[in-house]
Amino acid sequence: MLRQYAVSTSPTAPNTLRGRSCAAVPSINFTTASDKRCSLGVMKPVLSVAIPAHNEEKYIARCIESVALSAGLARQQVEVVVALNRCTDRTRKIAESLGARCVVNDTKCIAAVRNAAVRATSAPGIATLDADSWMSPKTVSAVLKHVTDSQYVGGGTITWPERISIGILFSLSVVAPHVIKRGVSTGMLWFSRESFEAVGGFDESLVSVEDIDFALRLKVYGRVSGKRYGTIRRHGITTSCRKFDKFGDWYLFRNPRLVKDIFEGTNTRAADQFYYDIER
Repeated sequence: MLRQYAVSTSPTAPNTLRGRSCAAVPSINFTTASDKRCSLGVMKPVLSVAIPAHNEEKYIARCIESVALSAGLARQQVEVVVALNRCTDRTRKIAESLGARCVVNDTKCIAAVRNAAVRATSAPGIATLDADSWMSPKTVSAVLKHVTDSQYVGGGTITWPERISIGILFSLSVVAPHVIKRGVSTGMLWFSRESFEAVGGFDESLVSVEDIDFALRLKVYGRVSGKRYGTIRRHGITTSCRKFDKFGDWYLFRNPRLVKDIFEGTNTRAADQFYYDIER
């Protein structure tokens, strides 16, 4: 997906314009495998985190460990389910060693993979997190506060890039109009199981922007049921800049047509070029 990013010069923000590198989640000093798994509960978890993963051995540990840290600080049991998609690397081994449960869906469709992950979860509250993203220490607390509040149908979060540059800012300026036009936050989506089933999950006819489509339908469902679509702003997530690392920081700025095609949701050529056929 093309993520929504936020950039701030505030000293309290997760990253700033003052430096190229951005602060990430605090280091997690686990000493044993059981320590890493300590807050990833499978016995009546209050929240499930669904993670789609295609050859994510480089990022999956950081992602899952951030969930464990955040769950531990919240003193809550959180289940992590990873949907493995056409994985040929060590993603499964790493994920399971950290307490995650894995399912397999090899469909070349991110919506189908997200659905597989969500439907394998067991908690009443659910959040979807990409494998190359990580929670902040208070993300789980923030999600639980919102997802258990009856005034919310679900929602998204603010997403911070792990680094920033002039090229990335210009590239995001091409993405921003498409996102603002739709009027929903995505990043890490959170919702109840009932809401997920009510809107029919992620639309598997789409090859991109399935998260925005889901958010829009969730917002409509909330409107007719008298509930709000929310955005977690203070305790969102950080995401890698691997697409910019691979294609270059100015890539989207120089290819506005590609951005437009991706936001169509059904353009297989564009989705393959930017997502599915990228070597990891």
